[in-house]
Amino acid sequence: MDADYRSSLLRRMKAMHSLYYDACATMNLDQVNHVEREGVLPIAFSLVHQVLIEDGSLLFAGGSAPQVDDDWLGRLGLAINDHGKAKTVNEMMHQRIGDYVAFLEFQRLVFDSTESFIATMDPATFTDVIIPYPYGPGIDHTFSSRVGGEDGISRSDALECWIYQHGLRHMGEIEHARALVGLGGLTS
Repeated sequence: MDADYRSSLLRRMKAMHSLYYDACATMNLDQVNHVEREGVLPIAFSLVHQVLIEDGSLLFAGGSAPQVDDDWLGRLGLAINDHGKAKTVNEMMHQRIGDYVAFLEFQRLVFDSTESFIATMDPATFTDVIIPYPYGPGIDHTFSSRVGGEDGISRSDALECWIYQHGLRHMGEIEHARALVGLGGLTS
């Protein structure tokens, strides 16, 4: 892999992040925390889940340590201080954001960290295997395990799966949920 791939990945990451910026700029806290009905997660879940997973995934891909700490958790005022990956829908139905302005600040910090890492990383390291095959529990049934090559999950696989594709998946949820609170989609 080379600098052209890095440039492409960075452009795609920035485009995905721009969807989050646009969505968040056109929603208020009541819309983000709205619960349509039991079993339908609030937008707050998708926003918090995505940003916390991106924040934690960057370290495993070779980037900076997570930005989240006790201070940030206090400022965000989350109902559940967890990304929710290992929790049930019933548990995460209660996710709420307490301070939307702080959330937007944290989101920008995480997104900037991801983009900076990609912009400055050595393109030769994209093919480095960061999780070798065979995969253990917790990885063996993930999307990234389906993408990983014969030797395992490479750095590029991780960045693509854990951050880019994961972010797009949850943006789709957010776009759908925006309709439930009277807002439109973001792209055509």
